[in-house]
Amino acid sequence: MSLAELETHLRPIFLAALGGDAAAYRLFLDLISARLRGYLRQMLARVGRSEASEAEDVLQETLLALHLSRHTYDPASPVTAWAHAIARYKLVDHLRRTGRHAANLPIDEEASQLAAPDNAASDARLDLARAMAALPERTRNLIDRVKLQGASVAEAATAAGMTETAAKVAIHRGLQAMAKFLSRRGRRGLP
Repeated sequence: MSLAELETHLRPIFLAALGGDAAAYRLFLDLISARLRGYLRQMLARVGRSEASEAEDVLQETLLALHLSRHTYDPASPVTAWAHAIARYKLVDHLRRTGRHAANLPIDEEASQLAAPDNAASDARLDLARAMAALPERTRNLIDRVKLQGASVAEAATAAGMTETAAKVAIHRGLQAMAKFLSRRGRRGLP
């Protein structure tokens, strides 16, 4: 499927998802996941990293960022460009965290064609960072371990010195607080 065909197919699905259609949202995530998985594997391979689990880790971070920043999507922009921009930022973040200099990451022709004309992706990234920063450190660490690094709740709870049940509650409340924070920012149009 060409990029134009993908955009034509994905855009109405994503707009329906934004309107509250849960089935459309699941379909969007399935379709964009397949696209982004290939993109991330290709980009990781270009910097000499071809472990499939690494691409999956970055994909999960990307999907979480897409979910948390979906209110920032500008319907006038291509949804594929928005999603790819967020995936690239997550990939750069991952490479920095794992000791690989992100400057070695090539910008391929397709990714540059997909770049959004505005700073929506960087705004979404900043919003996500601000939402995480607003959380208590313990909750922030739990969410980071479980939702971004892929640890189990039991592992994160042990590292935090909490029971598994307490960790689940903290993660749930933290994600709710982040959603509320991002929702307020989106309604107010805050920078």
